[in-house]
Amino acid sequence: MSLLQHGPTSSNDAASGEELTKGSTHLVIAGIVAAVLVSIAIAIYMIAGEKPPAAVGEVISVTAHPMHQDTTGVDANGAPMPKETYDQVLVFAHIKLHNQSKQPLFLRQILSNVTLDDGILSSYAAIPADYERIFQAYPQLASIHGKPLPTDTTIQSGDTLEGDFVSAFRISKEQWDARKSLNFNIGLRYQPDLVLTPKTAVLQM
Repeated sequence: MSLLQHGPTSSNDAASGEELTKGSTHLVIAGIVAAVLVSIAIAIYMIAGEKPPAAVGEVISVTAHPMHQDTTGVDANGAPMPKETYDQVLVFAHIKLHNQSKQPLFLRQILSNVTLDDGILSSYAAIPADYERIFQAYPQLASIHGKPLPTDTTIQSGDTLEGDFVSAFRISKEQWDARKSLNFNIGLRYQPDLVLTPKTAVLQM
């Protein structure tokens, strides 16, 4: 029979066509199942491959001390000078840091961040020596005096570091009270910063 000739289709030809159709359908289903299984395997691999953060921490407490001060109008030599007025808020925080990695972690700095209406205001934590000087200058704050947290130290694997630090913001009490948020950036050398947000109310004295 010529390729251009048309004749009646035999039952064998029809059966062969049905088998081809069924075979194609099975291949499509098998391909979909395989694609789904591969996607699940990739997702499991990615989740399992994610490493936990090297450090975890929490803010135990935060106490703010707003201050409004006027200068005496004389310098260190007793000579008269213009009086100045300024506002300041001292923010005392007690935090806990834990090294859950297998390597030592190097704490390099702590940055306190206050979000105000006009943007974010940041202040570095005072070094332990300056932390102690504040309590010498303002003995009325003795009730919140704690163990100063080193701002440049090493946390060994599995160890926990706990202590206090203070940051100073040149803002008024009204600005502080109207803040939108407060958090602390814990700077770790060779690691992403750890951001801690207070979970409890910020006290004021």
